[in-house]
Amino acid sequence: MEFVLGSDPWPRSHHELIQHYYQQYDAQITSGEFSPFVYPYGAYGAFLVIVYLCTPHQNRPWLKKCRLLVWGVLLAFAAYSIRYQRARGMAPALGLGLVHAWSVVYLAAILVFNDAQTDFQRIERTEGAFGSDQISQQEKEKMAKESTDSNGHIPQRSKAGPRDRHGEFAWQPYPLSPFIERLDWVCDLFCNFRGAGWNWRTSALPPPPKWLQEQLHRNSGDVPKHTYRIHAGQVTNYPDRRSLLVSNAKTLIKGYLILDALKTIMMHDPYFWGLLTRSPPSYFPFTLLTQPWMIHTYRLFLSMIAVKYALQTIFSLAPLVFVGLFGSYIGARSEPWIYPETWGSFTIVLDKGLAGWWSSWWHQTFRFAFEQPSLRICEFFNLDRRSVLAKGIQLLTAFGLSGVLHACGTYTAAGPTHPLSNSFAFFLLQALGIFLEVVISSALRKTGIQKHVPQWAMRTWTFIYVHVWFYNTAHLLCNDFALGGVWLFEPIPISLFRGLGFGPTKQDGCWCWGGSAVVRWHTGKYWWQSGLAF
Repeated sequence: MEFVLGSDPWPRSHHELIQHYYQQYDAQITSGEFSPFVYPYGAYGAFLVIVYLCTPHQNRPWLKKCRLLVWGVLLAFAAYSIRYQRARGMAPALGLGLVHAWSVVYLAAILVFNDAQTDFQRIERTEGAFGSDQISQQEKEKMAKESTDSNGHIPQRSKAGPRDRHGEFAWQPYPLSPFIERLDWVCDLFCNFRGAGWNWRTSALPPPPKWLQEQLHRNSGDVPKHTYRIHAGQVTNYPDRRSLLVSNAKTLIKGYLILDALKTIMMHDPYFWGLLTRSPPSYFPFTLLTQPWMIHTYRLFLSMIAVKYALQTIFSLAPLVFVGLFGSYIGARSEPWIYPETWGSFTIVLDKGLAGWWSSWWHQTFRFAFEQPSLRICEFFNLDRRSVLAKGIQLLTAFGLSGVLHACGTYTAAGPTHPLSNSFAFFLLQALGIFLEVVISSALRKTGIQKHVPQWAMRTWTFIYVHVWFYNTAHLLCNDFALGGVWLFEPIPISLFRGLGFGPTKQDGCWCWGGSAVVRWHTGKYWWQSGLAF
Protein backbone atom coordinates (compact mmCIF):
# COMPACT_ATOMS: atom_id res chain seq x y z
CA MET A 1 0.00 0.00 0.00
CA GLU A 2 2.86 2.37 0.75
CA PHE A 3 4.47 4.14 -2.22
CA VAL A 4 7.13 6.87 -2.63
CA LEU A 5 6.20 10.09 -4.39
CA GLY A 6 9.48 11.96 -4.89
CA SER A 7 11.10 12.08 -1.46
CA ASP A 8 7.83 11.61 0.45
CA PRO A 9 6.21 8.27 1.17
CA TRP A 10 2.52 7.90 0.33
CA PRO A 11 0.17 8.38 2.06
CA ARG A 12 1.45 11.53 3.72
CA SER A 13 -1.55 11.77 6.04
CA HIS A 14 -4.47 9.67 7.18
CA HIS A 15 -6.77 11.92 5.14
CA GLU A 16 -5.08 10.76 1.93
CA LEU A 17 -5.55 7.14 2.93
CA ILE A 18 -9.24 7.67 3.73
CA GLN A 19 -9.78 9.18 0.29
CA HIS A 20 -7.94 6.20 -1.22
CA TYR A 21 -10.33 3.79 0.50
CA TYR A 22 -13.33 5.83 -0.68
CA GLN A 23 -12.08 5.70 -4.26
CA GLN A 24 -11.40 1.97 -3.91
CA TYR A 25 -14.95 1.42 -2.66
CA ASP A 26 -16.49 3.47 -5.51
CA ALA A 27 -14.48 1.50 -8.07
CA GLN A 28 -15.53 -1.84 -6.56
CA ILE A 29 -19.19 -0.85 -6.62
CA THR A 30 -18.98 0.51 -10.18
CA SER A 31 -17.25 -2.64 -11.46
CA GLY A 32 -19.81 -4.89 -9.80
CA GLU A 33 -17.22 -6.63 -7.61
CA PHE A 34 -19.32 -5.72 -4.58
CA SER A 35 -22.74 -4.25 -3.94
CA PRO A 36 -23.29 -1.57 -1.29
CA PHE A 37 -24.58 -2.45 2.15
CA VAL A 38 -27.98 -0.79 2.35
CA TYR A 39 -30.80 -0.68 4.84
CA PRO A 40 -33.39 -2.22 5.03
CA TYR A 41 -31.95 -4.88 2.66
CA GLY A 42 -29.23 -5.74 5.17
CA ALA A 43 -31.85 -6.47 7.83
CA TYR A 44 -34.07 -8.81 5.80
CA GLY A 45 -32.65 -11.83 7.62
CA ALA A 46 -33.51 -10.28 10.97
CA PHE A 47 -37.02 -9.43 9.77
CA LEU A 48 -37.55 -13.07 8.76
CA VAL A 49 -36.59 -14.28 12.24
CA ILE A 50 -38.87 -11.73 13.94
CA VAL A 51 -41.81 -12.78 11.76
CA TYR A 52 -41.12 -16.44 12.56
CA LEU A 53 -40.83 -15.84 16.31
CA CYS A 54 -44.05 -13.82 16.29
CA THR A 55 -45.89 -16.83 14.84
CA PRO A 56 -46.87 -19.20 17.69
CA HIS A 57 -45.83 -22.80 17.07
CA GLN A 58 -46.99 -24.44 20.32
CA ASN A 59 -49.68 -26.43 18.51
CA ARG A 60 -47.86 -26.63 15.19
CA PRO A 61 -45.05 -29.25 15.43
CA TRP A 62 -44.10 -28.73 11.80
CA LEU A 63 -43.64 -25.00 12.40
CA LYS A 64 -41.54 -25.68 15.47
CA LYS A 65 -39.21 -27.83 13.36
CA CYS A 66 -38.80 -24.94 10.94
CA ARG A 67 -36.51 -23.22 13.47
CA LEU A 68 -33.50 -24.88 11.81
CA LEU A 69 -34.71 -23.90 8.34
CA VAL A 70 -35.18 -20.27 9.36
CA TRP A 71 -31.70 -20.19 10.89
CA GLY A 72 -30.29 -21.83 7.74
CA VAL A 73 -31.82 -19.10 5.57
CA LEU A 74 -30.33 -16.48 7.89
CA LEU A 75 -26.92 -18.17 7.66
CA ALA A 76 -27.03 -18.17 3.86
CA PHE A 77 -28.13 -14.53 3.79
CA ALA A 78 -25.32 -13.50 6.18
CA ALA A 79 -22.69 -15.46 4.21
CA TYR A 80 -23.83 -13.83 0.97
CA SER A 81 -23.75 -10.35 2.51
CA ILE A 82 -20.27 -10.83 3.98
CA ARG A 83 -18.93 -12.12 0.67
CA TYR A 84 -20.58 -9.71 -1.76
CA GLN A 85 -21.47 -6.50 0.11
CA ARG A 86 -19.32 -3.66 1.38
CA ALA A 87 -19.82 -0.42 3.30
CA ARG A 88 -18.05 2.83 2.45
CA GLY A 89 -17.39 4.12 5.94
CA MET A 90 -14.52 2.70 7.98
CA ALA A 91 -16.57 1.61 11.01
CA PRO A 92 -19.58 0.37 8.98
CA ALA A 93 -17.17 -1.70 6.87
CA LEU A 94 -16.01 -3.59 9.97
CA GLY A 95 -19.54 -3.64 11.38
CA LEU A 96 -20.94 -5.27 8.24
CA GLY A 97 -19.10 -8.54 8.82
CA LEU A 98 -19.28 -8.33 12.60
CA VAL A 99 -23.05 -7.77 12.78
CA HIS A 100 -23.92 -10.44 10.22
CA ALA A 101 -21.70 -12.99 11.95
CA TRP A 102 -23.17 -12.05 15.32
CA SER A 103 -26.72 -12.47 14.01
CA VAL A 104 -25.88 -16.03 12.99
CA VAL A 105 -24.28 -16.90 16.35
CA TYR A 106 -26.90 -15.23 18.55
CA LEU A 107 -29.89 -16.54 16.64
CA ALA A 108 -28.39 -20.02 16.70
CA ALA A 109 -28.48 -19.70 20.49
CA ILE A 110 -32.19 -18.81 20.58
CA LEU A 111 -33.42 -20.88 17.62
CA VAL A 112 -31.16 -23.94 17.30
CA PHE A 113 -29.79 -24.62 20.78
CA ASN A 114 -32.96 -23.37 22.47
CA ASP A 115 -36.59 -22.94 21.52
CA ALA A 116 -37.28 -19.33 22.45
CA GLN A 117 -41.06 -19.73 22.52
CA THR A 118 -41.00 -22.50 25.14
CA ASP A 119 -37.65 -22.08 26.96
CA PHE A 120 -37.53 -18.35 27.66
CA GLN A 121 -39.42 -16.07 30.02
CA ARG A 122 -38.95 -12.42 30.93
CA ILE A 123 -39.81 -10.26 33.92
CA GLU A 124 -42.96 -8.20 33.37
CA ARG A 125 -45.65 -6.52 35.43
CA THR A 126 -48.75 -8.62 36.03
CA GLU A 127 -51.46 -6.02 35.46
CA GLY A 128 -51.95 -5.36 31.79
CA ALA A 129 -49.69 -8.23 30.81
CA PHE A 130 -51.15 -11.36 32.39
CA GLY A 131 -54.84 -10.43 32.41
CA SER A 132 -57.24 -7.56 32.51
CA ASP A 133 -56.50 -4.95 35.16
CA GLN A 134 -60.18 -4.07 35.30
CA ILE A 135 -61.13 -7.22 37.25
CA SER A 136 -60.30 -8.51 40.69
CA GLN A 137 -57.15 -10.47 41.46
CA GLN A 138 -59.27 -13.48 42.43
CA GLU A 139 -61.06 -13.46 39.10
CA LYS A 140 -57.75 -13.09 37.29
CA GLU A 141 -56.34 -16.16 39.01
CA LYS A 142 -59.46 -18.13 38.14
CA MET A 143 -59.29 -17.04 34.50
CA ALA A 144 -55.60 -17.84 34.37
CA LYS A 145 -56.19 -21.39 35.64
CA GLU A 146 -58.98 -21.92 33.11
CA SER A 147 -57.13 -20.47 30.14
CA THR A 148 -53.55 -21.63 30.70
CA ASP A 149 -52.56 -23.88 27.81
CA SER A 150 -50.56 -27.11 28.00
CA ASN A 151 -47.26 -25.22 27.91
CA GLY A 152 -48.18 -22.95 30.82
CA HIS A 153 -48.82 -19.91 28.65
CA ILE A 154 -51.57 -17.52 29.71
CA PRO A 155 -53.42 -15.85 26.83
CA GLN A 156 -53.33 -12.11 27.35
CA ARG A 157 -56.71 -10.33 27.51
CA SER A 158 -55.68 -6.79 28.23
CA LYS A 159 -54.33 -4.62 25.46
CA ALA A 160 -52.65 -2.21 27.84
CA GLY A 161 -49.30 -0.99 26.53
CA PRO A 162 -46.05 -1.05 28.54
CA ARG A 163 -46.64 2.46 29.94
CA ASP A 164 -50.06 1.43 31.34
CA ARG A 165 -48.90 -1.62 33.27
CA HIS A 166 -48.82 -1.57 37.05
CA GLY A 167 -48.71 -3.99 39.94
CA GLU A 168 -46.13 -6.56 40.89
CA PHE A 169 -43.69 -8.41 38.68
CA ALA A 170 -43.87 -12.01 37.48
CA TRP A 171 -42.19 -14.24 34.92
CA GLN A 172 -43.88 -13.79 31.56
CA PRO A 173 -43.66 -16.73 29.11
CA TYR A 174 -44.24 -16.32 25.38
CA PRO A 175 -47.54 -14.40 25.14
CA LEU A 176 -50.12 -15.82 22.77
CA SER A 177 -52.20 -12.65 22.63
CA PRO A 178 -52.53 -9.82 21.93
CA PHE A 179 -50.15 -9.59 18.99
CA ILE A 180 -48.61 -6.28 20.13
CA GLU A 181 -47.61 -7.94 23.41
CA ARG A 182 -46.04 -10.83 21.51
CA LEU A 183 -44.14 -8.45 19.24
CA ASP A 184 -42.85 -6.54 22.27
CA TRP A 185 -41.70 -9.81 23.87
CA VAL A 186 -39.90 -10.94 20.69
CA CYS A 187 -38.20 -7.58 20.06
CA ASP A 188 -37.03 -7.49 23.67
CA LEU A 189 -35.51 -10.95 23.24
CA PHE A 190 -33.99 -9.93 19.91
CA CYS A 191 -32.11 -6.98 21.39
CA ASN A 192 -31.24 -8.14 24.92
CA PHE A 193 -27.96 -9.97 24.36
CA ARG A 194 -26.95 -10.29 28.04
CA GLY A 195 -30.35 -11.51 29.22
CA ALA A 196 -30.98 -8.88 31.88
CA GLY A 197 -34.59 -9.37 32.95
CA TRP A 198 -34.78 -12.83 31.36
CA ASN A 199 -34.57 -16.32 32.81
CA TRP A 200 -31.42 -16.99 30.75
CA ARG A 201 -29.49 -14.06 32.27
CA THR A 202 -25.74 -14.71 31.99
CA SER A 203 -23.88 -15.54 35.19
CA ALA A 204 -21.78 -12.37 34.78
CA LEU A 205 -24.85 -10.25 35.57
CA PRO A 206 -26.10 -9.79 39.13
CA PRO A 207 -29.55 -11.15 40.01
CA PRO A 208 -32.46 -8.71 40.28
CA PRO A 209 -32.97 -6.93 43.63
CA LYS A 210 -34.14 -8.99 46.61
CA TRP A 211 -37.59 -7.37 46.69
CA LEU A 212 -38.07 -8.25 43.04
CA GLN A 213 -36.99 -11.85 43.62
CA GLU A 214 -39.64 -12.13 46.33
CA GLN A 215 -42.33 -10.86 43.96
CA LEU A 216 -41.24 -13.25 41.23
CA HIS A 217 -41.33 -16.22 43.60
CA ARG A 218 -44.71 -15.16 45.00
CA ASN A 219 -46.31 -14.66 41.58
CA SER A 220 -44.57 -17.30 39.46
CA GLY A 221 -42.86 -19.78 41.79
CA ASP A 222 -39.44 -21.16 40.84
CA VAL A 223 -38.33 -20.93 37.22
CA PRO A 224 -36.45 -24.04 35.96
CA LYS A 225 -32.72 -23.62 35.21
CA HIS A 226 -32.68 -20.12 36.69
CA THR A 227 -30.60 -19.07 39.67
CA TYR A 228 -30.21 -15.96 41.79
CA ARG A 229 -26.70 -16.96 42.86
CA ILE A 230 -24.26 -14.14 43.63
CA HIS A 231 -20.51 -14.48 43.02
CA ALA A 232 -17.47 -12.21 42.93
CA GLY A 233 -17.20 -11.99 39.14
CA GLN A 234 -20.54 -10.24 38.63
CA VAL A 235 -20.88 -6.59 37.64
CA THR A 236 -22.84 -4.19 39.83
CA ASN A 237 -26.46 -3.04 39.57
CA TYR A 238 -27.69 0.52 39.99
CA PRO A 239 -30.03 1.02 42.98
CA ASP A 240 -32.25 3.60 41.28
CA ARG A 241 -32.84 5.55 38.07
CA ARG A 242 -31.01 8.66 39.22
CA SER A 243 -27.75 6.86 40.01
CA LEU A 244 -27.97 4.96 36.71
CA LEU A 245 -28.50 8.12 34.66
CA VAL A 246 -25.84 10.13 36.49
CA SER A 247 -23.24 7.36 36.21
CA ASN A 248 -23.87 6.73 32.51
CA ALA A 249 -23.92 10.46 31.73
CA LYS A 250 -20.48 10.71 33.34
CA THR A 251 -19.33 7.68 31.35
CA LEU A 252 -20.56 9.26 28.12
CA ILE A 253 -18.84 12.59 28.76
CA LYS A 254 -15.61 11.00 29.94
CA GLY A 255 -15.65 8.57 27.02
CA TYR A 256 -16.21 11.38 24.53
CA LEU A 257 -13.20 13.32 25.79
CA ILE A 258 -10.98 10.24 25.98
CA LEU A 259 -11.92 9.14 22.46
CA ASP A 260 -11.19 12.66 21.24
CA ALA A 261 -7.75 12.58 22.85
CA LEU A 262 -7.02 9.06 21.60
CA LYS A 263 -8.06 9.84 18.03
CA THR A 264 -5.88 12.96 18.06
CA ILE A 265 -2.84 11.09 19.38
CA MET A 266 -3.28 8.00 17.22
CA MET A 267 -3.42 9.91 13.94
CA HIS A 268 0.12 11.16 14.57
CA ASP A 269 1.37 7.57 14.28
CA PRO A 270 1.15 5.91 10.82
CA TYR A 271 0.73 2.53 12.52
CA PHE A 272 -2.87 3.46 13.29
CA TRP A 273 -3.44 4.30 9.63
CA GLY A 274 -2.54 0.69 8.82
CA LEU A 275 1.11 1.28 7.89
CA LEU A 276 2.55 -1.23 10.34
CA THR A 277 6.22 -0.91 9.42
CA ARG A 278 6.45 2.87 9.40
CA SER A 279 8.03 4.42 12.50
CA PRO A 280 6.36 7.06 14.68
CA PRO A 281 7.19 10.63 13.56
CA SER A 282 10.42 12.19 14.81
CA TYR A 283 8.56 14.89 16.72
CA PHE A 284 6.63 12.28 18.70
CA PRO A 285 6.09 13.74 22.18
CA PHE A 286 6.82 10.51 24.05
CA THR A 287 10.60 10.49 24.49
CA LEU A 288 10.53 7.06 26.13
CA LEU A 289 9.65 5.42 22.80
CA THR A 290 13.27 4.75 21.88
CA GLN A 291 13.16 0.94 21.77
CA PRO A 292 11.04 -1.39 19.59
CA TRP A 293 9.48 -3.04 22.66
CA MET A 294 8.43 0.38 23.96
CA ILE A 295 6.76 1.27 20.67
CA HIS A 296 5.08 -2.14 20.58
CA THR A 297 3.75 -1.75 24.12
CA TYR A 298 2.57 1.79 23.46
CA ARG A 299 0.62 0.77 20.35
CA LEU A 300 -1.00 -2.21 22.05
CA PHE A 301 -1.97 -0.08 25.04
CA LEU A 302 -3.54 2.63 22.91
CA SER A 303 -5.44 0.04 20.84
CA MET A 304 -6.79 -1.67 23.96
CA ILE A 305 -8.03 1.45 25.71
CA ALA A 306 -9.46 2.78 22.45
CA VAL A 307 -11.57 -0.38 22.03
CA LYS A 308 -12.61 -0.33 25.68
CA TYR A 309 -13.67 3.31 25.76
CA ALA A 310 -15.37 3.12 22.37
CA LEU A 311 -17.51 0.21 23.58
CA GLN A 312 -18.05 1.68 27.03
CA THR A 313 -19.20 4.98 25.55
CA ILE A 314 -21.58 3.28 23.11
CA PHE A 315 -23.01 1.04 25.84
CA SER A 316 -23.73 4.07 28.04
CA LEU A 317 -26.24 5.30 25.45
CA ALA A 318 -28.73 2.46 26.02
CA PRO A 319 -29.65 3.34 29.64
CA LEU A 320 -29.62 7.06 28.85
CA VAL A 321 -32.04 6.56 25.95
CA PHE A 322 -34.28 3.79 27.28
CA VAL A 323 -34.41 4.96 30.89
CA GLY A 324 -33.87 8.69 30.60
CA LEU A 325 -35.64 9.44 27.32
CA PHE A 326 -38.22 6.67 26.83
CA GLY A 327 -38.59 5.57 30.45
CA SER A 328 -42.25 6.56 30.74
CA TYR A 329 -43.19 4.64 27.58
CA ILE A 330 -41.53 1.23 27.84
CA GLY A 331 -42.57 0.05 31.31
CA ALA A 332 -40.41 -2.65 32.85
CA ARG A 333 -37.73 -2.19 30.18
CA SER A 334 -36.84 1.12 31.86
CA GLU A 335 -36.15 -0.39 35.30
CA PRO A 336 -32.56 0.34 36.48
CA TRP A 337 -31.79 -3.34 37.21
CA ILE A 338 -32.22 -4.03 33.47
CA TYR A 339 -29.02 -2.04 32.80
CA PRO A 340 -26.20 -3.21 35.10
CA GLU A 341 -22.61 -2.11 34.61
CA THR A 342 -20.90 -3.38 31.47
CA TRP A 343 -17.38 -3.82 32.83
CA GLY A 344 -16.42 -5.68 35.99
CA SER A 345 -13.77 -4.85 38.56
CA PHE A 346 -10.17 -5.20 37.36
CA THR A 347 -9.29 -6.98 40.62
CA ILE A 348 -10.86 -10.12 39.15
CA VAL A 349 -8.03 -10.11 36.58
CA LEU A 350 -5.45 -9.95 39.38
CA ASP A 351 -7.12 -12.91 41.09
CA LYS A 352 -8.06 -15.08 38.10
CA GLY A 353 -5.77 -13.94 35.30
CA LEU A 354 -6.77 -14.35 31.66
CA ALA A 355 -9.88 -16.29 32.66
CA GLY A 356 -10.96 -13.36 34.84
CA TRP A 357 -10.13 -10.89 32.06
CA TRP A 358 -12.38 -12.57 29.51
CA SER A 359 -15.13 -13.95 31.78
CA SER A 360 -15.65 -11.06 34.19
CA TRP A 361 -13.74 -7.83 33.53
CA TRP A 362 -14.25 -7.45 29.76
CA HIS A 363 -17.79 -6.80 28.54
CA GLN A 364 -19.94 -9.94 28.42
CA THR A 365 -22.23 -8.95 25.56
CA PHE A 366 -21.57 -12.13 23.55
CA ARG A 367 -21.31 -14.58 26.45
CA PHE A 368 -24.72 -16.26 26.26
CA ALA A 369 -24.44 -17.01 22.55
CA PHE A 370 -20.86 -18.26 22.88
CA GLU A 371 -21.80 -20.63 25.72
CA GLN A 372 -24.83 -22.36 24.23
CA PRO A 373 -23.16 -24.65 21.64
CA SER A 374 -20.69 -26.11 24.16
CA LEU A 375 -23.43 -26.60 26.76
CA ARG A 376 -25.51 -28.60 24.30
CA ILE A 377 -22.45 -30.64 23.28
CA CYS A 378 -21.76 -31.49 26.92
CA GLU A 379 -25.41 -32.44 27.45
CA PHE A 380 -25.46 -34.61 24.32
CA PHE A 381 -22.38 -36.58 25.39
CA ASN A 382 -23.41 -36.51 29.07
CA LEU A 383 -20.18 -34.78 30.12
CA ASP A 384 -19.59 -33.30 33.54
CA ARG A 385 -19.36 -29.54 32.91
CA ARG A 386 -16.58 -29.30 35.50
CA SER A 387 -14.42 -31.96 33.82
CA VAL A 388 -11.24 -31.09 31.92
CA LEU A 389 -12.74 -32.26 28.62
CA ALA A 390 -15.90 -30.19 29.07
CA LYS A 391 -13.93 -27.08 30.02
CA GLY A 392 -11.72 -27.59 26.97
CA ILE A 393 -14.77 -27.81 24.72
CA GLN A 394 -16.22 -24.68 26.32
CA LEU A 395 -12.96 -22.75 25.85
CA LEU A 396 -12.46 -23.76 22.23
CA THR A 397 -16.10 -23.15 21.33
CA ALA A 398 -16.34 -19.71 22.96
CA PHE A 399 -13.03 -18.37 21.65
CA GLY A 400 -13.48 -20.07 18.29
CA LEU A 401 -16.81 -18.31 17.80
CA SER A 402 -15.32 -15.04 18.97
CA GLY A 403 -12.51 -15.52 16.47
CA VAL A 404 -14.98 -16.16 13.65
CA LEU A 405 -16.98 -13.09 14.67
CA HIS A 406 -14.01 -10.72 14.60
CA ALA A 407 -12.49 -12.37 11.52
CA CYS A 408 -15.71 -11.69 9.61
CA GLY A 409 -15.47 -8.07 10.73
CA THR A 410 -11.91 -7.62 9.50
CA TYR A 411 -12.75 -9.55 6.30
CA THR A 412 -15.25 -6.86 5.26
CA ALA A 413 -13.03 -3.99 6.49
CA ALA A 414 -11.66 -1.48 4.00
CA GLY A 415 -7.96 -2.35 4.20
CA PRO A 416 -5.84 -5.44 3.41
CA THR A 417 -6.39 -7.52 6.54
CA HIS A 418 -5.50 -11.14 7.42
CA PRO A 419 -8.65 -12.42 9.16
CA LEU A 420 -7.55 -16.03 9.79
CA SER A 421 -3.88 -15.56 10.68
CA ASN A 422 -4.51 -12.43 12.73
CA SER A 423 -8.01 -11.96 14.23
CA PHE A 424 -9.03 -15.61 14.41
CA ALA A 425 -5.62 -16.76 15.64
CA PHE A 426 -5.63 -14.15 18.43
CA PHE A 427 -8.78 -15.53 20.03
CA LEU A 428 -7.68 -19.15 19.76
CA LEU A 429 -4.45 -18.17 21.50
CA GLN A 430 -6.49 -16.75 24.38
CA ALA A 431 -8.00 -20.19 24.92
CA LEU A 432 -4.48 -21.63 24.97
CA GLY A 433 -3.35 -18.97 27.44
CA ILE A 434 -6.22 -19.78 29.82
CA PHE A 435 -5.47 -23.50 29.53
CA LEU A 436 -1.81 -22.93 30.42
CA GLU A 437 -2.91 -20.69 33.27
CA VAL A 438 -5.11 -23.47 34.67
CA VAL A 439 -2.29 -26.03 34.36
CA ILE A 440 0.20 -23.76 36.15
CA SER A 441 -2.29 -22.89 38.90
CA SER A 442 -3.17 -26.55 39.45
CA ALA A 443 0.50 -27.47 39.72
CA LEU A 444 1.12 -24.70 42.24
CA ARG A 445 -1.88 -25.74 44.33
CA LYS A 446 -0.55 -29.29 44.58
CA THR A 447 2.71 -27.99 46.05
CA GLY A 448 0.85 -25.91 48.61
CA ILE A 449 3.10 -22.95 47.88
CA GLN A 450 0.13 -20.59 47.45
CA LYS A 451 -0.66 -20.88 51.15
CA HIS A 452 2.70 -19.31 52.00
CA VAL A 453 2.75 -16.56 49.32
CA PRO A 454 1.11 -13.23 50.19
CA GLN A 455 -1.81 -12.06 48.08
CA TRP A 456 0.07 -9.08 46.66
CA ALA A 457 2.79 -11.39 45.32
CA MET A 458 0.28 -13.72 43.69
CA ARG A 459 -1.52 -10.78 42.13
CA THR A 460 1.77 -9.37 40.86
CA TRP A 461 2.62 -12.71 39.24
CA THR A 462 -0.86 -12.91 37.66
CA PHE A 463 -0.63 -9.33 36.38
CA ILE A 464 2.74 -10.08 34.76
CA TYR A 465 1.52 -13.35 33.20
CA VAL A 466 -1.59 -11.73 31.70
CA HIS A 467 0.22 -8.78 30.19
CA VAL A 468 3.20 -10.76 28.91
CA TRP A 469 0.70 -13.03 27.17
CA PHE A 470 -1.04 -10.04 25.59
CA TYR A 471 2.31 -8.47 24.67
CA ASN A 472 3.06 -11.55 22.57
CA THR A 473 -0.41 -12.15 21.10
CA ALA A 474 -2.49 -8.93 21.05
CA HIS A 475 -0.63 -7.48 18.07
CA LEU A 476 -2.46 -10.02 15.87
CA LEU A 477 -5.83 -8.40 16.52
CA CYS A 478 -4.46 -4.86 16.81
CA ASN A 479 -2.62 -5.17 13.49
CA ASP A 480 -5.77 -6.35 11.74
CA PHE A 481 -7.77 -3.46 13.17
CA ALA A 482 -5.10 -1.01 11.98
CA LEU A 483 -4.78 -2.65 8.55
CA GLY A 484 -8.55 -2.62 8.13
CA GLY A 485 -8.74 1.13 8.69
CA VAL A 486 -10.73 0.91 11.93
CA TRP A 487 -8.86 3.82 13.54
CA LEU A 488 -9.49 6.03 10.50
CA PHE A 489 -13.12 6.21 11.55
CA GLU A 490 -14.11 9.52 13.14
CA PRO A 491 -16.02 8.74 16.37
CA ILE A 492 -17.02 12.27 17.39
CA PRO A 493 -18.42 15.33 15.56
CA ILE A 494 -16.60 18.08 17.48
CA SER A 495 -13.01 17.80 18.71
CA LEU A 496 -11.69 19.87 21.57
CA PHE A 497 -8.07 18.81 21.11
CA ARG A 498 -7.90 19.20 17.34
CA GLY A 499 -9.72 22.49 17.64
CA LEU A 500 -6.86 23.65 19.89
CA GLY A 501 -4.36 22.71 17.17
CA PHE A 502 -3.10 19.33 18.39
CA GLY A 503 -4.10 17.48 15.22
CA PRO A 504 -1.41 16.07 12.88
CA THR A 505 -2.41 18.20 9.85
CA LYS A 506 -4.01 21.55 9.07
CA GLN A 507 -7.09 19.66 7.90
CA ASP A 508 -7.75 18.52 11.46
CA GLY A 509 -9.95 21.11 13.06
CA CYS A 510 -12.81 21.44 15.49
CA TRP A 511 -15.49 20.02 13.17
CA CYS A 512 -14.72 16.38 12.33
CA TRP A 513 -17.66 15.19 10.25
CA GLY A 514 -17.15 17.52 7.34
CA GLY A 515 -15.95 14.89 4.87
CA SER A 516 -17.99 12.28 3.05
CA ALA A 517 -21.54 11.67 4.24
CA VAL A 518 -21.89 8.74 6.63
CA VAL A 519 -25.32 7.76 5.23
CA ARG A 520 -26.72 8.41 1.77
CA TRP A 521 -29.49 7.06 -0.44
CA HIS A 522 -28.57 4.34 -2.94
CA THR A 523 -30.82 3.29 -5.82
CA GLY A 524 -30.16 -0.30 -6.82
CA LYS A 525 -31.02 -2.30 -9.89
CA TYR A 526 -34.00 -3.84 -8.09
CA TRP A 527 -36.28 -2.21 -5.55
CA TRP A 528 -35.03 -4.38 -2.67
CA GLN A 529 -31.45 -3.22 -3.33
CA SER A 530 -32.36 0.42 -2.74
CA GLY A 531 -32.06 2.06 0.64
CA LEU A 532 -29.76 3.89 3.01
CA ALA A 533 -26.13 3.08 2.19
CA PHE A 534 -23.51 3.30 4.93
